[in-house]
Amino acid sequence: MKYGYSHDGSPLLTIKHMKKTIIVFLSFLLAACGTQPTPTPVLLVDTPTSTTIVESPTATMVVPTIQPTFTLAPTLTPFPSKISSMDGMTQLLVPEGSVFMGGLDVLLENDELPAHHVQLRAFWVDQVEVTNGMYGLCVTAGACRPPVKLNSDNRGDYFGNPEFQDYPVVYVSWYDANAYCQWAGRRLPTEAEWERAARGDSMNDYPWGNEPPNELYANANNTLGDTSRVGSYPAGMSQFGALDMGGNVWEWVADYYQGNYYVNSPAENPTGPENGGQNYLRVIRGGSYQDDLIGMRVSNRGYEVGPSSAALPNSDAYYGKSSVKIGFRCVQNN
Repeated sequence: MKYGYSHDGSPLLTIKHMKKTIIVFLSFLLAACGTQPTPTPVLLVDTPTSTTIVESPTATMVVPTIQPTFTLAPTLTPFPSKISSMDGMTQLLVPEGSVFMGGLDVLLENDELPAHHVQLRAFWVDQVEVTNGMYGLCVTAGACRPPVKLNSDNRGDYFGNPEFQDYPVVYVSWYDANAYCQWAGRRLPTEAEWERAARGDSMNDYPWGNEPPNELYANANNTLGDTSRVGSYPAGMSQFGALDMGGNVWEWVADYYQGNYYVNSPAENPTGPENGGQNYLRVIRGGSYQDDLIGMRVSNRGYEVGPSSAALPNSDAYYGKSSVKIGFRCVQNN
Protein backbone atom coordinates (compact mmCIF):
# COMPACT_ATOMS: atom_id res chain seq x y z
CA MET A 1 0.00 0.00 0.00
CA LYS A 2 1.20 3.53 -0.74
CA TYR A 3 0.26 6.63 1.16
CA GLY A 4 0.17 10.38 1.12
CA TYR A 5 -1.55 13.00 3.24
CA SER A 6 -4.20 15.64 2.73
CA HIS A 7 -3.72 19.15 4.11
CA ASP A 8 -5.64 18.39 7.29
CA GLY A 9 -3.37 15.44 8.10
CA SER A 10 -5.77 12.65 7.12
CA PRO A 11 -4.20 9.83 5.08
CA LEU A 12 -4.82 9.82 1.31
CA LEU A 13 -3.62 6.22 1.11
CA THR A 14 -2.03 4.18 3.88
CA ILE A 15 1.55 3.65 5.26
CA LYS A 16 4.53 1.46 6.52
CA HIS A 17 8.05 0.56 9.83
CA MET A 18 11.82 1.41 12.92
CA LYS A 19 15.47 1.26 15.94
CA LYS A 20 19.39 1.92 17.82
CA THR A 21 21.25 3.05 21.08
CA ILE A 22 23.63 5.94 21.75
CA ILE A 23 23.34 8.97 24.03
CA VAL A 24 23.39 12.60 22.98
CA PHE A 25 22.66 15.73 24.90
CA LEU A 26 20.94 18.72 23.32
CA SER A 27 20.72 21.97 25.23
CA PHE A 28 18.27 24.55 24.12
CA LEU A 29 18.99 28.17 25.11
CA LEU A 30 15.98 30.23 24.20
CA ALA A 31 15.46 33.99 24.51
CA ALA A 32 12.18 35.64 23.55
CA CYS A 33 11.94 39.14 22.14
CA GLY A 34 11.16 41.04 18.97
CA THR A 35 8.15 41.44 16.68
CA GLN A 36 7.00 40.15 13.40
CA PRO A 37 7.15 41.25 9.75
CA THR A 38 4.71 40.09 7.09
CA PRO A 39 6.48 38.25 4.26
CA THR A 40 5.56 38.75 0.62
CA PRO A 41 4.75 35.34 -0.86
CA VAL A 42 7.32 34.45 -3.52
CA LEU A 43 8.91 31.21 -4.66
CA LEU A 44 12.37 32.55 -3.92
CA VAL A 45 13.33 34.09 -0.59
CA ASP A 46 12.52 37.80 -0.46
CA THR A 47 14.13 40.63 1.51
CA PRO A 48 12.74 41.27 5.02
CA THR A 49 10.00 43.82 5.62
CA SER A 50 9.40 45.81 8.79
CA THR A 51 5.75 45.18 9.66
CA THR A 52 5.09 44.03 13.21
CA ILE A 53 2.00 41.84 12.78
CA VAL A 54 1.81 38.48 10.99
CA GLU A 55 -1.43 37.43 9.34
CA SER A 56 -2.19 33.72 8.98
CA PRO A 57 -5.29 32.05 7.54
CA THR A 58 -6.50 31.25 11.05
CA ALA A 59 -5.12 33.95 13.32
CA THR A 60 -3.25 37.22 13.75
CA MET A 61 -0.21 36.85 15.95
CA VAL A 62 3.10 38.24 17.08
CA VAL A 63 5.89 35.67 16.83
CA PRO A 64 8.60 36.07 19.48
CA THR A 65 12.20 36.08 18.30
CA ILE A 66 13.69 32.86 19.69
CA GLN A 67 17.36 32.02 19.30
CA PRO A 68 17.73 28.29 19.95
CA THR A 69 21.24 26.88 20.30
CA PHE A 70 21.96 23.17 20.09
CA THR A 71 25.19 22.08 21.79
CA LEU A 72 26.63 18.58 21.46
CA ALA A 73 28.42 16.89 24.34
CA PRO A 74 31.64 16.09 22.44
CA THR A 75 32.82 13.28 24.72
CA LEU A 76 29.59 11.36 24.15
CA THR A 77 28.81 12.35 20.55
CA PRO A 78 32.05 12.37 18.55
CA PHE A 79 30.36 13.40 15.30
CA PRO A 80 31.88 16.16 13.15
CA SER A 81 29.53 19.07 13.70
CA LYS A 82 29.04 22.80 13.40
CA ILE A 83 26.42 25.31 14.55
CA SER A 84 24.43 27.40 12.08
CA SER A 85 24.73 31.12 12.75
CA MET A 86 21.27 31.69 11.29
CA ASP A 87 19.13 29.50 13.52
CA GLY A 88 21.41 27.72 16.03
CA MET A 89 20.89 24.33 14.40
CA THR A 90 23.56 21.69 15.01
CA GLN A 91 24.67 20.35 11.63
CA LEU A 92 26.34 16.95 11.33
CA LEU A 93 28.75 15.85 8.62
CA VAL A 94 27.64 12.95 6.45
CA PRO A 95 30.84 11.85 4.68
CA GLU A 96 31.12 10.97 1.03
CA GLY A 97 30.02 7.41 0.47
CA SER A 98 27.26 5.15 -0.78
CA VAL A 99 23.88 4.10 0.51
CA PHE A 100 22.08 0.90 -0.37
CA MET A 101 18.82 2.63 -1.18
CA GLY A 102 15.40 1.00 -1.38
CA GLY A 103 13.37 -1.74 0.29
CA LEU A 104 15.33 -4.62 1.80
CA ASP A 105 12.70 -6.35 3.94
CA VAL A 106 9.39 -8.17 3.60
CA LEU A 107 7.44 -4.93 4.07
CA LEU A 108 8.91 -3.29 0.98
CA GLU A 109 6.59 -1.72 -1.58
CA ASN A 110 6.83 -1.40 -5.33
CA ASP A 111 8.03 2.20 -5.27
CA GLU A 112 11.06 1.10 -3.19
CA LEU A 113 12.31 -1.18 -5.99
CA PRO A 114 14.81 -1.96 -7.19
CA ALA A 115 17.15 -1.63 -4.21
CA HIS A 116 20.34 -0.08 -5.54
CA HIS A 117 23.63 1.50 -4.52
CA VAL A 118 23.86 5.28 -4.79
CA GLN A 119 27.12 7.20 -4.44
CA LEU A 120 26.82 10.60 -2.74
CA ARG A 121 29.16 13.51 -2.13
CA ALA A 122 29.63 14.70 1.47
CA PHE A 123 27.05 17.05 3.00
CA TRP A 124 25.90 18.46 6.35
CA VAL A 125 22.53 17.40 7.75
CA ASP A 126 20.48 19.10 10.47
CA GLN A 127 20.68 17.03 13.64
CA VAL A 128 16.99 17.53 14.41
CA GLU A 129 13.85 18.73 12.68
CA VAL A 130 13.42 22.50 12.33
CA THR A 131 11.60 23.76 15.42
CA ASN A 132 8.86 26.31 16.01
CA GLY A 133 11.44 28.65 17.54
CA MET A 134 13.78 28.38 14.58
CA TYR A 135 11.01 28.81 12.05
CA GLY A 136 9.80 31.84 13.98
CA LEU A 137 13.16 33.51 13.31
CA CYS A 138 12.55 33.19 9.57
CA VAL A 139 9.01 34.53 9.90
CA THR A 140 10.33 37.48 11.92
CA ALA A 141 12.97 38.12 9.24
CA GLY A 142 10.23 38.36 6.61
CA ALA A 143 11.57 35.41 4.61
CA CYS A 144 8.93 32.82 5.62
CA ARG A 145 5.16 32.70 5.88
CA PRO A 146 3.72 31.67 9.23
CA PRO A 147 2.44 28.08 9.36
CA VAL A 148 -0.94 27.64 7.68
CA LYS A 149 -2.41 26.76 11.09
CA LEU A 150 -0.99 27.62 14.51
CA ASN A 151 -2.14 24.50 16.36
CA SER A 152 -0.76 20.96 16.48
CA ASP A 153 -2.84 17.80 16.55
CA ASN A 154 -4.04 18.17 20.14
CA ARG A 155 -2.68 21.58 21.16
CA GLY A 156 -4.67 24.65 20.22
CA ASP A 157 -1.77 26.99 20.98
CA TYR A 158 1.38 25.57 19.44
CA PHE A 159 3.37 27.78 17.04
CA GLY A 160 4.45 30.94 18.86
CA ASN A 161 3.86 29.39 22.28
CA PRO A 162 7.18 29.40 24.22
CA GLU A 163 6.27 26.04 25.76
CA PHE A 164 6.63 24.43 22.34
CA GLN A 165 9.54 26.38 20.86
CA ASP A 166 11.71 23.23 20.77
CA TYR A 167 9.04 21.12 19.05
CA PRO A 168 8.97 20.56 15.27
CA VAL A 169 7.15 23.14 13.20
CA VAL A 170 4.14 21.69 11.35
CA TYR A 171 1.56 22.98 8.85
CA VAL A 172 4.34 24.14 6.55
CA SER A 173 4.11 23.35 2.85
CA TRP A 174 7.01 22.29 0.64
CA TYR A 175 7.16 25.92 -0.50
CA ASP A 176 7.57 27.07 3.11
CA ALA A 177 10.21 24.45 3.95
CA ASN A 178 12.18 25.36 0.83
CA ALA A 179 12.00 29.08 1.66
CA TYR A 180 13.25 28.42 5.20
CA CYS A 181 16.23 26.34 4.08
CA GLN A 182 17.20 29.04 1.58
CA TRP A 183 16.96 31.71 4.27
CA ALA A 184 19.14 29.61 6.59
CA GLY A 185 21.81 29.17 3.89
CA ARG A 186 20.92 25.53 3.40
CA ARG A 187 18.56 23.51 1.19
CA LEU A 188 16.13 20.61 1.39
CA PRO A 189 17.82 17.20 1.16
CA THR A 190 17.41 14.97 -1.84
CA GLU A 191 15.69 11.65 -1.20
CA ALA A 192 19.04 9.88 -1.52
CA GLU A 193 20.72 12.24 0.95
CA TRP A 194 17.89 11.78 3.42
CA GLU A 195 18.15 7.99 3.18
CA ARG A 196 21.94 8.03 3.61
CA ALA A 197 21.66 10.27 6.68
CA ALA A 198 19.07 7.88 8.13
CA ARG A 199 20.52 4.50 7.08
CA GLY A 200 24.24 5.27 7.05
CA ASP A 201 26.58 2.59 5.75
CA SER A 202 24.35 -0.24 6.98
CA MET A 203 21.44 -2.12 5.44
CA ASN A 204 19.23 -1.51 8.48
CA ASP A 205 15.49 -1.06 8.19
CA TYR A 206 15.39 1.81 10.72
CA PRO A 207 17.78 4.61 11.66
CA TRP A 208 18.80 2.74 14.83
CA GLY A 209 18.93 -0.84 13.46
CA ASN A 210 16.40 -3.55 12.66
CA GLU A 211 14.34 -3.61 15.83
CA PRO A 212 10.77 -2.34 15.30
CA PRO A 213 9.90 1.09 16.71
CA ASN A 214 8.93 1.42 20.36
CA GLU A 215 8.81 4.15 23.00
CA LEU A 216 12.61 4.00 23.41
CA TYR A 217 13.48 4.75 19.78
CA ALA A 218 10.91 7.15 18.43
CA ASN A 219 7.70 9.09 18.88
CA ALA A 220 5.51 6.70 16.89
CA ASN A 221 2.49 4.39 17.04
CA ASN A 222 0.36 7.28 18.38
CA THR A 223 1.84 6.67 21.83
CA LEU A 224 1.89 10.40 22.64
CA GLY A 225 -0.78 11.46 20.17
CA ASP A 226 1.17 14.55 19.11
CA THR A 227 4.66 15.88 18.40
CA SER A 228 7.46 15.64 20.96
CA ARG A 229 10.40 17.92 21.75
CA VAL A 230 13.07 17.38 19.09
CA GLY A 231 15.91 15.08 20.11
CA SER A 232 13.89 13.34 22.84
CA TYR A 233 14.82 9.84 21.61
CA PRO A 234 18.64 9.58 21.61
CA ALA A 235 18.43 5.77 21.37
CA GLY A 236 16.91 6.27 17.91
CA MET A 237 19.98 8.12 16.61
CA SER A 238 21.28 7.32 13.14
CA GLN A 239 24.89 6.34 12.39
CA PHE A 240 25.87 9.96 11.77
CA GLY A 241 24.12 11.33 14.87
CA ALA A 242 20.85 12.55 13.33
CA LEU A 243 17.79 12.34 15.59
CA ASP A 244 14.06 11.85 14.92
CA MET A 245 14.64 10.49 11.42
CA GLY A 246 11.99 7.93 12.27
CA GLY A 247 8.80 9.34 13.78
CA ASN A 248 7.78 12.68 15.29
CA VAL A 249 6.90 14.28 11.93
CA TRP A 250 7.25 13.39 8.28
CA GLU A 251 9.94 15.45 6.55
CA TRP A 252 9.78 17.18 3.19
CA VAL A 253 12.63 16.41 0.81
CA ALA A 254 13.53 18.15 -2.45
CA ASP A 255 12.47 15.48 -4.95
CA TYR A 256 9.31 15.17 -6.97
CA TYR A 257 7.59 11.85 -6.33
CA GLN A 258 7.45 9.19 -9.02
CA GLY A 259 6.62 5.60 -8.10
CA ASN A 260 9.00 3.96 -10.60
CA TYR A 261 11.87 6.45 -10.30
CA TYR A 262 14.33 3.90 -8.90
CA VAL A 263 14.24 1.93 -12.17
CA ASN A 264 16.19 4.71 -13.92
CA SER A 265 17.69 6.61 -10.98
CA PRO A 266 21.29 7.80 -11.55
CA ALA A 267 23.96 5.93 -9.62
CA GLU A 268 25.58 9.16 -8.37
CA ASN A 269 23.95 12.10 -6.58
CA PRO A 270 20.38 11.61 -7.88
CA THR A 271 18.05 14.59 -7.56
CA GLY A 272 14.76 12.93 -8.41
CA PRO A 273 12.59 12.90 -11.53
CA GLU A 274 11.81 15.96 -13.61
CA ASN A 275 8.49 17.69 -13.00
CA GLY A 276 7.03 16.54 -16.31
CA GLY A 277 4.60 19.46 -16.36
CA GLN A 278 1.78 18.05 -14.24
CA ASN A 279 3.51 16.27 -11.37
CA TYR A 280 3.30 18.44 -8.26
CA LEU A 281 3.76 15.62 -5.76
CA ARG A 282 6.80 15.97 -3.47
CA VAL A 283 8.38 13.21 -1.41
CA ILE A 284 8.06 13.04 2.38
CA ARG A 285 10.18 10.71 4.51
CA GLY A 286 10.49 9.25 8.01
CA GLY A 287 6.96 8.69 9.30
CA SER A 288 5.18 10.60 12.05
CA TYR A 289 4.02 10.24 15.63
CA GLN A 290 0.91 8.44 14.34
CA ASP A 291 2.69 5.88 12.18
CA ASP A 292 3.74 2.32 12.88
CA LEU A 293 6.66 0.11 11.87
CA ILE A 294 5.76 0.30 8.17
CA GLY A 295 6.00 4.08 7.94
CA MET A 296 9.14 4.24 10.08
CA ARG A 297 11.31 2.23 7.68
CA VAL A 298 14.12 4.29 6.16
CA SER A 299 13.22 3.09 2.65
CA ASN A 300 9.54 4.04 2.96
CA ARG A 301 8.40 6.76 0.55
CA GLY A 302 5.45 9.05 1.18
CA TYR A 303 4.24 12.05 -0.80
CA GLU A 304 2.13 15.18 -0.61
CA VAL A 305 1.09 17.88 -3.07
CA GLY A 306 3.80 20.49 -3.53
CA PRO A 307 3.54 24.03 -4.96
CA SER A 308 2.37 24.79 -8.48
CA SER A 309 4.11 27.65 -10.27
CA ALA A 310 1.20 27.73 -12.73
CA ALA A 311 -1.33 28.56 -10.00
CA LEU A 312 -2.44 32.05 -9.03
CA PRO A 313 -0.19 33.68 -6.38
CA ASN A 314 -1.53 33.32 -2.84
CA SER A 315 -3.82 30.45 -3.85
CA ASP A 316 -3.69 27.12 -2.05
CA ALA A 317 -2.30 25.45 -5.17
CA TYR A 318 0.47 28.04 -5.44
CA TYR A 319 1.90 27.01 -2.06
CA GLY A 320 0.83 23.35 -2.04
CA LYS A 321 -0.54 21.32 0.84
CA SER A 322 0.57 21.24 4.47
CA SER A 323 -0.21 18.83 7.30
CA VAL A 324 -0.21 18.60 11.07
CA LYS A 325 2.11 15.61 10.59
CA ILE A 326 4.71 17.09 8.20
CA GLY A 327 7.79 19.17 9.07
CA PHE A 328 11.30 19.18 7.63
CA ARG A 329 15.05 19.43 8.14
CA CYS A 330 17.70 20.99 5.88
CA VAL A 331 21.13 20.02 4.54
CA GLN A 332 24.12 21.99 3.31
CA ASN A 333 26.85 21.22 0.81
CA ASN A 334 30.19 20.35 2.36
